Amino acid sequence: MEGDKYWQQFLDETAMFNNIVLRHLLPSSWWATLPHFLQTWLRNFVAGTLLYFISGLLWCFYIYYLKRNVYVPKDAIPSNRAMLLQIHVAMKAMPWYTLLPTVSEYMIENGWTKCFSSISEVGWFAYITYLAVYLVIVEFGIYWMHRELHDIKPLYKHLHATHHIYNKQNTLSPFAGLAFHPLDGILQAVPHVVALFLVPIHFRSHIALLFIEGVWTANIHDCIHANLWPIMGAGYHTIHHTTYKHNYGHYTIWMDWMLGTLRDPEDDSRQKAQKVQ
Repeated sequence: MEGDKYWQQFLDETAMFNNIVLRHLLPSSWWATLPHFLQTWLRNFVAGTLLYFISGLLWCFYIYYLKRNVYVPKDAIPSNRAMLLQIHVAMKAMPWYTLLPTVSEYMIENGWTKCFSSISEVGWFAYITYLAVYLVIVEFGIYWMHRELHDIKPLYKHLHATHHIYNKQNTLSPFAGLAFHPLDGILQAVPHVVALFLVPIHFRSHIALLFIEGVWTANIHDCIHANLWPIMGAGYHTIHHTTYKHNYGHYTIWMDWMLGTLRDPEDDSRQKAQKVQ
């Protein structure tokens, strides 16, 4: 009985999120009578779509207009047609992408995971420790998932190749961040859900990290090398899109460094300069 009361907290919390998002953005007749699971999916779809467009548009406006020729040379700015194609691919996949957080929330609500409701239940030290372990698991999982999507040829051909048609600087943009085959995008986010069963994690932090993925993937497709060690930024990821066999990592360079797949943008630039000379 006590357990049921505890898990009810998660159900109440997701219902509150649904109400906040849907009540302000959609007529109640569109969603109020839907089952809770579908309301959650609709909320994730609406929130994910808004996040994709707001982050993408703001970032493109900043780097291609306000800072034109500062971060990206004029001849490296992707065409409007290329960006519209990326948006088209991403929006076809968005209903499927947003099923993953919906399913993870369903599992949390039913007590199948190690999620906890409040940081006060474990304290800040344990929260930060669990979060660090969670992120290590996610980094490990995404590295190997991404690498296998390249190494297993049928997976590359039928799934990951959709994303790799953007293989030059002037075809990559923040909107390419979610331009995947739906199953490809889901597979690369699955480590977030697997980690729920392996380490205790704060519920809101888990949901926030899933949606931060949308902002992060926009950032690493802008081709701007920020050089913030050990972050796997856009400079590293641009190399991945041009060589297909380096820099599979997600947030950091550690997995690539340990497994010999790291290619540094600084070294890459020096090698190119030497060839020109």
